[in-house]
Amino acid sequence: MKVKYSLVALALMSGSAYAQLADTAGFSGEISLSTGFYSVESNLNTNDDNKQLDDINGTNDAVSGGLLLPLGNLKYTFGSDLNQQFYVGTSREDIATGTLAFEMGYKYQLASGTIIDASILPTIMSGEVWKDPYQTQGKRSTTDEEGNAYRLKIENIAGSKFSVDMAYATKDVENEQSGFEFTQNLAERNSLRRDAKAFYFKTDYKYMVDQTTMLKPRLSYVSSDADGDANSFKGYGVELSYFKFLGRHQLALTAGFDTRDYDAGNIRFNNTTREDDEMSLFAAYEYENFMDWQDWSFISFAGFGSTDSNIDFYDKNELIMSVGMNYQF
Repeated sequence: MKVKYSLVALALMSGSAYAQLADTAGFSGEISLSTGFYSVESNLNTNDDNKQLDDINGTNDAVSGGLLLPLGNLKYTFGSDLNQQFYVGTSREDIATGTLAFEMGYKYQLASGTIIDASILPTIMSGEVWKDPYQTQGKRSTTDEEGNAYRLKIENIAGSKFSVDMAYATKDVENEQSGFEFTQNLAERNSLRRDAKAFYFKTDYKYMVDQTTMLKPRLSYVSSDADGDANSFKGYGVELSYFKFLGRHQLALTAGFDTRDYDAGNIRFNNTTREDDEMSLFAAYEYENFMDWQDWSFISFAGFGSTDSNIDFYDKNELIMSVGMNYQF
């Protein structure tokens, strides 16, 4: 029987410079199914119940509902030292800290323990947005937002516990109509365009408190260059994750704070230049061998995020909670 690793045990082991990418060669992975509840209070949320914008200087009521979350990943590990791996899916290390992103990538571990991880995230920049998010007359309609993100992670640099995580992303709004109801001026409309190219950079350090406890502080920087100056920004963030292993119980807690400063004033809001502060909290829990079923785990996570903007239109509060089962193979 192959050795299976829990959510927190994986995070703890990643601090070791010489841990293999997997216990055995070949295919491995996991699949999980969770059900839960979400609530989003945001003018930019494209739920059908949020089509009518009640107040351009306020925030619509929260929209809530149930959700079904199928997650998982598949890995193929090879090489004489099990130092190479192809993978696809959502990594549990990301889930543990609140990132639910599908990615496809390749890992290579050097003799020093450094892991080079290159991937593409084909869906993280895609979805729906309002054609004109500021429309107040009648119901707003949606359009597609498409893009890709390309990620490079370098973990355990030179055998240390430092890692960096970089990404380049593109975003394209198919039928951009921001500000069309408000102004006929082409230059003013163009200042609100949302097509963008962005660069992300994060660095973290794994600090082992003891054999079952790890702290991971993280610093981040993001720069987004949008076609419209009102939507271009630079942002800085700080985050702290706490991992704990207690027998079958695994726990991960993450708290973060980010601030974003935009480049130019928004003509829809008296040329006020947007400034956002965002706070987030996330908790993930896993109970191994649930009901003494080998390779099965009970999983649960909960997250809360709040954005406070100097332009009330952009204020946001969101909550998600889920429970489910996970199977490793």
